[in-house]
Amino acid sequence: METWFGVLGAIVVRRDGVPVDAGHAVQQRVLAALLVDADRAVSADTLVDRVWGDAEATTGRTKLYGYVSRLRHVLAGAGATLTRERYGYRLAVEPALVDLHRFREPSGSARRAGTDDQAEAYLREALGLWRGSAFAGVDTPWFNAQRDLLDGERLTAELELVDVRLRLSQHHWLVDELRSRAAAHPLDERVVGQLMLALYRCGRQAEALEGYERARRRLAEELGVDPGAALRRLQERIIAADPELALVRAGASLAPERPADEDGAVVSPVHATGRQPVPRLLPADLSLFVGREAELREVHQLFDRGAAGPVTLLVTGPAGVGKTAFAVRKGHRLASRFPDGQLHADLRGFGDEPAEPFTVLGTFLRALGTVGGSVPAELGERVHLYRTLLAQRRVLVVLDNAAGAEQVRDLMPSGGSCGTLITSRTTLSGVSGRRIVLGELSSVTGLALLREMLGPTRTGAEPDAARSIVETCGGLPLAVWVAGARLAARPHWPLAKVAGALADEQRKLDELTVGHIAVRASLGLTYRGMGAVTKRALRMLALLPGPDFAAWALSALLDVGLSEAETVLDDLVEVHLVQTGAVAATGIRYQLHDLVRLFARERAEETLSYEDRTAALDRLLGASLHLTDLAADTLSVDFQGIPQKDLASWRLARADTDHLLAEPQAWFGDERQFLISVTEQALDRAESAPAAGLAIALTAFFQVGSHFDDWERLQRRALETALSSGDERSAAKVHRCLGELTTILDWYPEALHHFQQALLLAEGQGPTYRASATAGLAYVHRLLGQYDSAVLHFEAAVELARSAGNVNCLVYATNGLGVIDLEQGRVEAGMARFTECLRVSRVAGYLPGEAQALRCLGQSHRARGDYRGAADVYRQAAEISERLGDRLTATHATCWLGDVLVRLGEQHEGRRLLARSLWTYREFGNLWGEAATLYALADAQLAAGRPAFARRRAEAAVGLWRRIGSSGWLAVGLDTLAEAYAMGGDQESALRAREEATSLRLEAD
Repeated sequence: METWFGVLGAIVVRRDGVPVDAGHAVQQRVLAALLVDADRAVSADTLVDRVWGDAEATTGRTKLYGYVSRLRHVLAGAGATLTRERYGYRLAVEPALVDLHRFREPSGSARRAGTDDQAEAYLREALGLWRGSAFAGVDTPWFNAQRDLLDGERLTAELELVDVRLRLSQHHWLVDELRSRAAAHPLDERVVGQLMLALYRCGRQAEALEGYERARRRLAEELGVDPGAALRRLQERIIAADPELALVRAGASLAPERPADEDGAVVSPVHATGRQPVPRLLPADLSLFVGREAELREVHQLFDRGAAGPVTLLVTGPAGVGKTAFAVRKGHRLASRFPDGQLHADLRGFGDEPAEPFTVLGTFLRALGTVGGSVPAELGERVHLYRTLLAQRRVLVVLDNAAGAEQVRDLMPSGGSCGTLITSRTTLSGVSGRRIVLGELSSVTGLALLREMLGPTRTGAEPDAARSIVETCGGLPLAVWVAGARLAARPHWPLAKVAGALADEQRKLDELTVGHIAVRASLGLTYRGMGAVTKRALRMLALLPGPDFAAWALSALLDVGLSEAETVLDDLVEVHLVQTGAVAATGIRYQLHDLVRLFARERAEETLSYEDRTAALDRLLGASLHLTDLAADTLSVDFQGIPQKDLASWRLARADTDHLLAEPQAWFGDERQFLISVTEQALDRAESAPAAGLAIALTAFFQVGSHFDDWERLQRRALETALSSGDERSAAKVHRCLGELTTILDWYPEALHHFQQALLLAEGQGPTYRASATAGLAYVHRLLGQYDSAVLHFEAAVELARSAGNVNCLVYATNGLGVIDLEQGRVEAGMARFTECLRVSRVAGYLPGEAQALRCLGQSHRARGDYRGAADVYRQAAEISERLGDRLTATHATCWLGDVLVRLGEQHEGRRLLARSLWTYREFGNLWGEAATLYALADAQLAAGRPAFARRRAEAAVGLWRRIGSSGWLAVGLDTLAEAYAMGGDQESALRAREEATSLRLEAD
């Protein structure tokens, strides 16, 4: 049993390829902190610092002991032990089983490689271990520093790989990759140079020189320097068309050559032993075979290490992924290591007539020299004779297409020098050995396979069509091969003909057929061997929207509990019809290959009635709505205070729900795209009320995470559906949500329209809906400086919220009245309202209300000149918003914190926070926030005695407030601008600014 540890992405543990629950997120951090120093002692204090930083400096040790104890249970029997030593804790684990250390090993080997081909293989292996950002989701100072360090190592490896690939004449495939990298690292001259060289070798000299000029301008503008000597020299050589820039010989040797087989092992002559026959049962090696270099090398290393004992390799993967081709290719490459022969049998594990071990043993015994009459008639005797003959021989046994452990158990040799290579569509969980799971081919490798079949001229003439064929086949080698075989047999067909046919999902599986070989038939063999429940599950999964899903979605489709759904998914993963994706924050995510989805959809259309499909999708929508609304409620971020879960027609059991929503923000992060797809699917089915309910329930997460594009697109669709179906209640709620969005985006006229429509449609629907719409309408009037209207609506909202018992809306409206008091100079009255809002929010556990009240109290302290008091509450407000993951409202607090720090004389820190806030507001396109930050920066420059800088900032802020139409804040900005003009000696401009500010205030009164 082998356990693998991963930190180059989410922190994961896999045992024999199966994910292992490594415990709570903090426990995973403890594990990762130990894995970085695998097999070295790490002190308890160091671990506490790594895992918690300063947050748990006093209690961290106590907590650490508990996590270490639980980790020992997780690691039991995993080939890794966690021990307490004098100087700390030591996690004894083989570095090769930790992706971080495996990444560094081949990276170093690449630099010592004898040829570019070897260096490329090493670097691809190293980079292939990355699954995302290292220690994904972990945020402590130590882990962040480690992440930065590893990102640098990863970039170095990527750049070294590019250098190697350029020497291997792969420049055509590098241009797009290098463009993206140059955009991400515009000041990295090595990246710029690689892109220039690739473009030049592709015959695009002008583009290469344009890239140099872009880099030169960027370096001058941002750093005030010229390009380095190496980049300047490359530009000169490109202009001169230097012949030395021409391609080097692909695969040029980097070290003296030595006699070796094609895997790089030194060849030593071996003779057959006596008169014993040497069986050669492997099928002929394939002329068409591309990719899989990393996997082939892994097998090579495995059999090298296993020279002193038997080695078993299990190659698994879905139908059509190329397991047989891989086994045949590797069998031939390993031939020199097994001089006594190679046995091979197609076990037809998923066909109508699977091969019987009894029959296969007869074939093997005869190949090993047993005369026909001497082959035993009993299975047990055949097994004994077979293993006796192999005991002193070095033979490779290849068992292709096995159904499971029972079919191969009697065929596996026991000889210490033999090797076994087994392929299967199942995971072969009952067989011990090293596992390699073959996945889909990359787009580059898929194109290489198509090019091998059709020739570079034909694929080069239609590159877009060739790429489309490979992408439509989803990287499945069998599918690419079938498409290529059809085209190879019809040289007069344009590639675009097949590409167009494959793009039609109704015809795709029909097109992927040539002779007796078909993707549909290959998948059908696996399907026929499954049980009734598993078949039904696969058919139901075809109904899912989106590329990936969690187990709870299948629970809803099948109308079963979460544990039962997970068991069924395990069965589907076992036969590789469902793939496991990355282990997300809240559990495993699953995927269906596009061709498997099409196959499942065909089976669903054959067997599922319209009523069955509708009922399943209704359950999925109900579960999505119920979970989303509960998650939002757990975070206490529902600014409307209107629950949606009562619209759910189906829900998971309470225990399952509690398990899934233990970390609601993490759950939403994993499920966001899936939930959006479920909503869109329901809108397509015109399920107005529950679909709108799900769109509304998602609002809180959209707001906290600043997913404004998703918010707008989804709810505009929900509004159209609600209005067209006459669902006024849903339309009122969606109008209210869109009003909130357009307010955040400073689209005030549209926000007024949405709130007015929400109020109109909410008539007769009770005080809850009217309170929510009225409060939103009041807020926009306040931003526009229309205080009389704002007060009128806020007071109405307060009364409606009280009658409805809606605490969230009550706090929202009361706080709005306090802000108006503050903006009109009634500081004490405003503070009284904010203090009451803070009390009510804390009692109700309404965190956004608490943060808002604290921000407004900070404004009150600032207005009174109490900058220390203001800084204190701003920090509290920012901490709450950051805890909620709400970057925008956290920035509101950070901006004003920077302002008061400047006033306290902490110029450097204050201006740093203001500058950071300015960039955040610009990132979100929040004009009001950008204007407020510019205003604060202008104040800071005035305090520093720099009127020219203050004037520019104040003019920018005034311009934005004019654009927004916020007359109240425009007057405030004009005051500051007037002061800047006056300090700079421009009294005439100062007078005009003051007169305009006075006029605006008179109009407001």
